[in-house]
Amino acid sequence: MKLNKIVDYLDSYLQIDSIKDSCWNGLQFEGRQKVQKIVFAVDAATETFESAVKEKADLVIVHHGHFWKNQNPSVRNWSKQRLEILYDNDISLYACHLPLDRHKVVGNNAQILKLIGAKICDEFMYVAGKNVGWIGKFHNSKDINRIEKVLRNKLNAECTVLPFGPKRIKTVAVCSGGAGYSGFYEALEAKADLLITGDAVEVYYSAKDSGINIIFAGHHNTETIGLRALSKIVSKKFHIETAFIDLPTGL
Repeated sequence: MKLNKIVDYLDSYLQIDSIKDSCWNGLQFEGRQKVQKIVFAVDAATETFESAVKEKADLVIVHHGHFWKNQNPSVRNWSKQRLEILYDNDISLYACHLPLDRHKVVGNNAQILKLIGAKICDEFMYVAGKNVGWIGKFHNSKDINRIEKVLRNKLNAECTVLPFGPKRIKTVAVCSGGAGYSGFYEALEAKADLLITGDAVEVYYSAKDSGINIIFAGHHNTETIGLRALSKIVSKKFHIETAFIDLPTGL
C-alpha cells in the first residue's frame, strides 16, 4: 500500500485540522512509499523507533509526535540521534495528538466510555473552543469500584481513586492524558458523578468538599486505547499488518 494513500485517509478520518494543537499532526517524517506493516505507539521515542525496526515496520503512528509547535525544530543532539533511526531504516512517522483524543469513534475518550459501558451524551473539556473529552451516561448506574476494576484490568492501570461522590455512578466525564485543574472544575460544572483522567492533580480536598468521584488512571494507560482501536480500523481498511508497541512510562 502507498504511504500517501494511508496518510490521506488518516488526515481525513482523524480530522487532524479540527482543533488547534501544540503537536504538528500528520506526517512528521517521510520514509519509503511502500507500506507493508504499520506499528502504533503512544510516544515518538528512540525505544519506539528501535522496536519499529525490529518489527520490520514501514510506518509508525503515535499519539505524542516528535515535532511540537513550542519546541525548537532544530534536528541536533538527541533529536538527530532519534530521527536517524527513521532515516537509516526509511521508516515514516505519523502523529495525531488532540484529534485522536476527541475522535468520537476511535478516540481515547470515546473508547474509554465504550470500555466501561457508557454512551456519549455531551461534550467535555474544551481547548480553543473545541471539546477534547466526552461526558457519558450509563443506562443503569454502576458501582465506582466496578468501573475502577475495568480500567485496572483492561488498561493495565494502577488507579488512584478519590471516592467522594455517589457510590452509584450515572454520569462520567472523561479526559485521557491529563484534564488538569480546569478539567476538574469543568466536571463539577457539568455535575458529573465521576471524572476519569490520567494525570493526578492536587484536588483531594476540593473533590471531597464538592462531592465528586475521581479516578486517576495514568497518562500513558489512558492513551493506549485509541491507538489500539485505530490500528484495527487501518488494518481492515488497507488489509495491512499492524502491531502495537507498548512502552509503559509509569506516569
